[in-house]
Amino acid sequence: MVHRKKGRKLGRTASHRSALLANLSIALILNKRIKTTAAKAKELRRFIEPLVSKAKKALSFKDSAPEKNVHLRREARKFLNNKEALIILFDEIGAKVGDRPGGYTRVLKTGTRYGDGAQTAIIEFVDYNYVKAKEDLIREKEDLKNPDAKKKEKNSGTTKKERPGKKDMKSSSKGISEKKTKTRTTTRKKTVDN
Repeated sequence: MVHRKKGRKLGRTASHRSALLANLSIALILNKRIKTTAAKAKELRRFIEPLVSKAKKALSFKDSAPEKNVHLRREARKFLNNKEALIILFDEIGAKVGDRPGGYTRVLKTGTRYGDGAQTAIIEFVDYNYVKAKEDLIREKEDLKNPDAKKKEKNSGTTKKERPGKKDMKSSSKGISEKKTKTRTTTRKKTVDN
């Protein structure tokens, strides 16, 4: 029987491996979905699931025993060195997985990587709708790009600025080219006559 061989070494020293898993955990919390190798994704589950359980437990202690809530945040902060990720984990993700008894993440295999043939996978939180989130993100970006368009839409009901049509532009450029050709021909005739 094999004892004390739990976990994957991932071809790294212990300190490098713990830093890698901490960074992957932060990326997963911030983005809710990341693409990595299958071995790293499976190993990441061992570290992220207990953190989410701590966040869920801290939410239940928030009102009754606030000191336990603080203690659980500090325990998670030992592993996560990112304040933003810690806040998202305890406030957003912990609340979202309140009813789920475990299994907060899923690993989806995506084939092999072209460069070295490594098995790739996507690891994601189960309780998030990525299609809706992506649509909302695209809508927010469009709103940030065109804040004036939104105001005009409310005021006048149209979003496009009035511009001259293609026909107007062609006719104006045609008139300019006709003037140029007339001047050229008149100068040529003068030289020929003299």
